[in-house]
Amino acid sequence: RLAMTAARIGTFLFLFSLGLANAAEPVRFDVEVMAVLSKAGCNQGACHGNLNGKGGFKLSLRGEDPAWDYAVLTRDMYGRRTDPLRPDDSLILRKATASIPHEGGRRFEIGSPEHAILRRWISEGVRRDAATPNLTALDVGPRERIVIEPADRTQIAVRASWSDGRVTDVAGLVVFELSDVETATMGTSGVVRKSRDGEVDVSVRFLDRQAAVRIAFVPARLGFRWTAPPEVNFIDKHVFAKLHALRMNPSELSDDVAFLRRVHLDSIGTLSTVSETKSFMSDNRPDKRARLIDELLKRPEFADFWALKWSDLLRNEEKVLDRKGVEVFHAWIRQSIAEDKPLNEFARELIAGRGSSYANPPANYYRALRDPLTRSEATAQVFLGVRLQCARCHNHPFERWTMDDYYRLAAFFPRVQYRIVENKRKDEFDKHEFDGEQVVWVSRTGELKHPRSEAVVRPRFLAGGGFRVDDADRLGALADWVADPTNPFFARAQVNRVWAHLLGRGLVEPVDDLRASNLPSHPALLDELERDFIRHGFDLRHVARTILNSRTYQLASIPNDTNRDDQSNCARAMPRQLPAEVLLDAIAQVAGTPVKFEGKPLGLRALQLPGVQLTPRRGRTGNAERFMKTFGKPDRLLGCECERLDDATIPQSLQLVSGELVTKLLETPDNRLGKGLKAGLNDDDIVNDLFLAALCRPPSEAERKQVHAHIAKTNDRRNALEDIAWAVINCKEFLVRR
Repeated sequence: RLAMTAARIGTFLFLFSLGLANAAEPVRFDVEVMAVLSKAGCNQGACHGNLNGKGGFKLSLRGEDPAWDYAVLTRDMYGRRTDPLRPDDSLILRKATASIPHEGGRRFEIGSPEHAILRRWISEGVRRDAATPNLTALDVGPRERIVIEPADRTQIAVRASWSDGRVTDVAGLVVFELSDVETATMGTSGVVRKSRDGEVDVSVRFLDRQAAVRIAFVPARLGFRWTAPPEVNFIDKHVFAKLHALRMNPSELSDDVAFLRRVHLDSIGTLSTVSETKSFMSDNRPDKRARLIDELLKRPEFADFWALKWSDLLRNEEKVLDRKGVEVFHAWIRQSIAEDKPLNEFARELIAGRGSSYANPPANYYRALRDPLTRSEATAQVFLGVRLQCARCHNHPFERWTMDDYYRLAAFFPRVQYRIVENKRKDEFDKHEFDGEQVVWVSRTGELKHPRSEAVVRPRFLAGGGFRVDDADRLGALADWVADPTNPFFARAQVNRVWAHLLGRGLVEPVDDLRASNLPSHPALLDELERDFIRHGFDLRHVARTILNSRTYQLASIPNDTNRDDQSNCARAMPRQLPAEVLLDAIAQVAGTPVKFEGKPLGLRALQLPGVQLTPRRGRTGNAERFMKTFGKPDRLLGCECERLDDATIPQSLQLVSGELVTKLLETPDNRLGKGLKAGLNDDDIVNDLFLAALCRPPSEAERKQVHAHIAKTNDRRNALEDIAWAVINCKEFLVRR
């Protein structure tokens, strides 16, 4: 009896400290009990929140359905899990404290606040009060904090606002999750302790609300002096302000060679020619970099490059669209970018697209998406930067989206129908292959039903808004909402995508996973980029120009002592491997001979290919197609940046060392080397031309000596020059954008 009294007093003191109870209030199931089940991990997907539960005990995932959980705890198994007459015999307590065998282990100790809350609730008669106030807001602070050595910890404060007007401290009942368990450890009451220097995100979850906090543990760096680099535009202002706070200096400005090669590869996906390189290097005007950026953004290759990127995202591949459909869709995408069509209008035309897949190319967007759920998920991910897939079966575990939100967005799409004019598929057993014209049309009827309630779901925009859903043209209404300047997602998602392309990493990473629990590396910068994008009419080239002209973009990749370990704060340029198409075009350009693609005219570059390579069952796959597949060209089966692979592999090394394609390009008689020999150029001139073409610089004195030594020890001059070309193509400086 004394132990029971002590436990009750302990529970009261704990709840009182949280502001959740007074002497007359019972424990509330929907608040304290549900919070304890989440904090103890009982309703996680790996435990009883699993689709099938564990050991015959199934809770709703992460507490999304309190009514279900209450019934399971109090009615299932004849009520053995909760025993108001003998609370200490309740299975929910004995299992969780490991008083009896429990596969999930001990979740909390006897006498702990969690144990006390559950025990008091059971002893009070396992009540569920329908009048429980609702959680209206979760205030977490600080959202960003920098902890400088010798300090090694910080406290996260969590306050909940309720519908009855109260504001309470709930730090002792929330779930804290670290993004990097090697950088810090997390205490149960919100204390984050440093394990090593670096940044860590802390996800904070309480009932149905989530927030996130970013904490940076910074070394003292005694004697640190800020170099105060000049700021070109607002990008530098935000980036350098954070670097200063982190006691981290940015790298020096890149030299002309690195900048020239980088800006060509990033903006138009091709290397500069030898003549362009010489012209830029001899230009002494102070604004020559800005002038070059303006010239590159006007070139047709810019449209080629971005048409490739959007074709990847829009699943422009032959199996579903057929060859003609791929070509007309790609041509429309490229033309839209070439004529500087605002990106929101580009999105509007795609989402509202219908008609013949040949006569009206935007209709191909839906030709590749054959059911309402796929259409909804793809539209949210590509145009809004929102990954809704997790909410198909349950409320999103890391975001505010519920199953209702998921199916309300999907309800815009069930009326999309297809009339197959013809289908000349090569494989009669493959029902997903289409070869022939189709007409996408919208029916006047057709509804989506919620999988749980079986009720018809009415369409609604994510995050509500003041837009009216026109039931006669749901696609048009959705397209208008996405394209509207007040849309809270579209502009933000697109500037983040452009930033990731040019800097190698998004301000939010992954680039298509924008959510409250996935913090931007520079929140204020992302906000300003978004506003600037909208002010300038959703102009892709304007965003690119702004980023390319910033000092942040033009920093060198060589680290200094303060930023050597930085990966996410833009303190230096991040080297990265060239994409498959860019690399293949670069090798062909250096070799001085075009690549032949199966079924395509000679001279077409890899960046200009409308679709993905042919599969073996539909024709012989050529060397060029195999090369691009090896280096990560995606199959375009997903509308996700993650489908393109950029990891270095052994097959890639074999392609470069002894692959048939590279060998053929270097051995072609009339390639760059052959023309130099035929023109009677000496070794220095040929090698100098080769280095300028590949690396945008002449060989160093040490490299020149090695070249002469290699040529001197062989009797075959042509073969020796091929060896040198092969060495240049295989060096990191060529294979990596730095």
